[in-house]
Amino acid sequence: MKASLLIKNVRQLLTLSSNIKGPRIGKQMEDLGIIENGAVAVKGEKIIAVGKTEEVLAKIKIDKNSKVINAKGKVLSPGFVDPHTHPVFARTREEEFELRIRGKSYKEIAQAGGGIKSSVRELRKRTEEELIELTLPRLDNFLSYGTTTIEAKSGYGLSLEDEIKTLKVIKRLNKLHPIDLIPTFLGAHEVPDEYRDKKYKYIDLIVNKMIPEVVRRKLAVFCDVFCEEGVFDLKESEKILKAAKKFGLKPRIHAEQLSSFGGAELAGKVKAISADHLEQVSDRGIEAMKKSKVIAILLPGATFGLGLKKYAPARKMIESGLPLALATDFNPGSSMTESMPMILSLACVMMRMTPAEAICASTINSAYAVDRGKDSGSLEVGKKADIILWDVRNYKEIPYHYGMNLVCKVIKDGKVVR
Repeated sequence: MKASLLIKNVRQLLTLSSNIKGPRIGKQMEDLGIIENGAVAVKGEKIIAVGKTEEVLAKIKIDKNSKVINAKGKVLSPGFVDPHTHPVFARTREEEFELRIRGKSYKEIAQAGGGIKSSVRELRKRTEEELIELTLPRLDNFLSYGTTTIEAKSGYGLSLEDEIKTLKVIKRLNKLHPIDLIPTFLGAHEVPDEYRDKKYKYIDLIVNKMIPEVVRRKLAVFCDVFCEEGVFDLKESEKILKAAKKFGLKPRIHAEQLSSFGGAELAGKVKAISADHLEQVSDRGIEAMKKSKVIAILLPGATFGLGLKKYAPARKMIESGLPLALATDFNPGSSMTESMPMILSLACVMMRMTPAEAICASTINSAYAVDRGKDSGSLEVGKKADIILWDVRNYKEIPYHYGMNLVCKVIKDGKVVR
């Protein structure tokens, strides 16, 4: 086999390879499938060989057109899959960051006209071209920290026209940028100002017009709902998610971020692919998710960014056998970071996840959380060649040396893109 790319002499090759089909749980999350003095060979966009350097060299052929990278004793891992982001927005909200420092709560800021509604007003003013221009540098930032796939939500339009506009932007960005963007329709992110006193009409708009049009245009894979006190209650969230499933969109849900509201139980009931946040999740909610094989996506960056004290109970979830993934929750209001390594640091320090668990949760498990586990999230023959070369000699340094970008190279679909 002729290789177009060879990476050799890797001190620790984190393959995340396993015989397990599906996300890792419990003690399985500690197994990174490490190969010492490893190598990865690529042909085109796919991996064709993984193993010890001498074994891989015996299987493949290289010529003057092949690119060879000598890792010189560094660490190699799969590219990060970030399964919860809000990358398309018109303006940042740093003034709210200062208001929170001065003592205002997230709810108080939202009630005063800030928060998501502020982002909605700004996005509605922008054209597709303007939104693309604003979002491309953010995708560059994701890539620089080793993220090769993101789930990208709408949710700052909250009208048929502006939700479609946002999802069209995501579709166009997929062609313009190396990162894979997996689109999620989040029309139920908030109730827009024009429907404040007639929320039932807005829900009817989502169910009867937005979802059918999004599906007709093939603009989304998933449908998400912000299930929370003061936003969409359990009955309303269930109605939206059931309508989405009827049209072929896979359900996900923002659940138990600010209160123990029953969103985790609803995720189990509708068999959502994920429930995200979960800072306030109950034992009953954990069991409901486990029973329905819902993946818990934890977002410690949002807890940190909001200055809150209570992080999601990761250890309890791992010990219960619930699969965990990690995400940035990149958004202008509560988690303004594209850095998955920073999320790993927070997961380790604030939620007591081990470095191995955090890496597992941000690669193979997060790939399954966006329904891409069969082609992403691990370094195995036949999978996409999405790879990070790290300027470290031990994988534990990645979350340990926080606040630094330790990425040497990023390979996306077999090409060096950073």
